[in-house]
Amino acid sequence: MNEEIAIHHLSAAEHAKSMAGYIREGEARAYALGNRGPIRMGPDGKLADDILAAYRAHGFYVFENVVSGEELEDLRSDVDYVLSRAPVTPDSDIDAEGRPAMGPEFVRSPYRFAKPLSDPLGGTTKNKGRHPVKMLDPTPEGDAPNWTIELLTGNLHLMDSCLRLYGHPGLLAVAEAINGADFVPYNEVTFIKEPGLGPSVAWHQDGTTHWDAPDWDENAHGFNFMTQLYPSTPANCVWVLPGSHKTGKADIPALVHESGSEQLKDAVPLVCGAGDVFAVNRQLVHGSFANSSPDRRVTINAGFFPRKRVLNVATSQLDGREEVYDADRIHARSRIIALGIDARQQRYPDEPRYDYLPLRGEENANRWGEENREMLLKNYNLKDIYI
Repeated sequence: MNEEIAIHHLSAAEHAKSMAGYIREGEARAYALGNRGPIRMGPDGKLADDILAAYRAHGFYVFENVVSGEELEDLRSDVDYVLSRAPVTPDSDIDAEGRPAMGPEFVRSPYRFAKPLSDPLGGTTKNKGRHPVKMLDPTPEGDAPNWTIELLTGNLHLMDSCLRLYGHPGLLAVAEAINGADFVPYNEVTFIKEPGLGPSVAWHQDGTTHWDAPDWDENAHGFNFMTQLYPSTPANCVWVLPGSHKTGKADIPALVHESGSEQLKDAVPLVCGAGDVFAVNRQLVHGSFANSSPDRRVTINAGFFPRKRVLNVATSQLDGREEVYDADRIHARSRIIALGIDARQQRYPDEPRYDYLPLRGEENANRWGEENREMLLKNYNLKDIYI
């Protein structure tokens, strides 16, 4: 599975230059698809049919102007604070100011480090070997740090702004339209691509459970929302292969071989403005290149599944732990959706409140406050669901 592209050693500047033509052509393809615009409801109050049709055709949709103003600033501020409290190295217990680092108060560390501009997953058995081809590892500039943070995990107990975003009525209406009213949560992470430092994420498909199921379909592994806190550019963003969510398990080494490099032909960049949100099918072939550009990307990720693809399903997490997702397990994790809805309602009382069908009638038990911060939210990600 480990197939590397034979190329000469690249500096960050050479890498950026080598991407220029691919970026130009890919961006033109992306905008030609026409699958972007605001969240828009039809006469029945549900997501407009043409939006859902475009999502199903291409495997993704770009929702524009979802987050703005104060909410966008809150998200940026919270992310920057969490990053400022990170340990200075993976094995350190102090932050850059010499304070005790954030993290020990949670069962799972919220920080994942990588070497600048590296590909830590491609061509390895990590993540169930779903990243079969290694990407290029450009050499960062001489003043680059030894480590960069590539991922924050457990968004909702790290940042109140992320919990409020999780309860966004428009986004939850999209989740309902794609997965059904009884949709189930996956997990929530933040991807960090600092300029000149951000690692690549090798080409892959996210799902690992249902590929051989007799009732497999294009939505078998759900989808992710990807909220962009800064403009998502062709050089720093996720790239996708439109329509690949419909064709089953992809032969990624063959795709790379046919393309002659990691620059997959026909792929398009997920480009957008700050505050826009992508809905991306988890079966879509996707990946991102090392961020040799001068532009930062911060992506707030939250995923959802169709309930029928999770209920009583036996599977293993990416770390190998075996689990069966019974109704009680799903209910416990789904309470965080209700908590996010209430947190948002408290902050934005004039906004419509989303009615999450599986927990209808349980609003009082899932009120947002300090008691439920401790009892429900803290370490909630130990109950993350993965298929």
